[in-house]
Amino acid sequence: MTDNENIQGAETEGAATRSGFVALIGPTNAGKSTLLNRLVGAKVSIVSHKVQTTRAIVRGIAIHDNAQIVFMDTPGIFKPRRRLDRAMVTSAWGGAKDADLIMLLIDSERGLRGDAEAILEGLKEVKQPKILVLNKIDRVKHEDLLALAAKANESVEFEQTFMVSATGGSGCGDLMNFLAKRLPEGPWYYPEDQISDLPMRQLAAEITREKLFLRLHQELPYASHVETEKWEERKDGSVRIEQVIYVERDSQKKIALGKNGDAIKAISTASRKELSEILEQPVHLFLFVKVRENWGDDPARFREMGLEFPKG
Repeated sequence: MTDNENIQGAETEGAATRSGFVALIGPTNAGKSTLLNRLVGAKVSIVSHKVQTTRAIVRGIAIHDNAQIVFMDTPGIFKPRRRLDRAMVTSAWGGAKDADLIMLLIDSERGLRGDAEAILEGLKEVKQPKILVLNKIDRVKHEDLLALAAKANESVEFEQTFMVSATGGSGCGDLMNFLAKRLPEGPWYYPEDQISDLPMRQLAAEITREKLFLRLHQELPYASHVETEKWEERKDGSVRIEQVIYVERDSQKKIALGKNGDAIKAISTASRKELSEILEQPVHLFLFVKVRENWGDDPARFREMGLEFPKG
């Protein structure tokens, strides 16, 4: 049986159902979104090599044996500098405190340096049960993994420690087996075939934002945001989607468009292809780039992203 087959599972006839929320927290770029997509078995959170990609809590829903596990992929926790940063970090800690179980994901290569150490300190004040997951284990010696696990468990009392590769799937089956047994008995929160609670318009915007990051990660700063403004189901079975990429300055708009529109065309093509696969219907995608100065201080943009607007 493959890891993916092992992860998906099926409802066990006659057994009491279990369900609960698992908050996936950790430093930026620890691999949380990659692990979420792996455990759910489908893409529900965007993935980028650029840090702080996830901005709001994304819920991914997995069925394993008789349990429905609702993963909450939180923004990476880091030292905030901007208003948006503060909102993201607040969202992450809020998600952790609302969950039945907290799953701390640590990049084994980076270890407990910087933000990871600060998160361990913060977890000492959180009452929920916690487990530790070390990611990217294929890149680190086994003895170093054991030392890392021991050091983390000295700081925080974890119920269990798991070692996984979110990219390759190693160890993910054991993790799912534990979660399925650890969650409380109760009815499932969502229909069996639902994999996320993210509205499709918002998911479409996230897909385009991912392509924007992948294409322009070296040129375009974080001062960009994507919104789906129109969604029209057409009689021929296709869907017309209009999205706006908001940037803060004219210079950023030129970067997003690219020379002769090359950048925006490439972003649109990549996003349209993935959206067509997800929706299983033809997609006509139209992207527009608009300048909105200081959109990072606009409460409406925060609401659109599912974040609370921090005051001050």
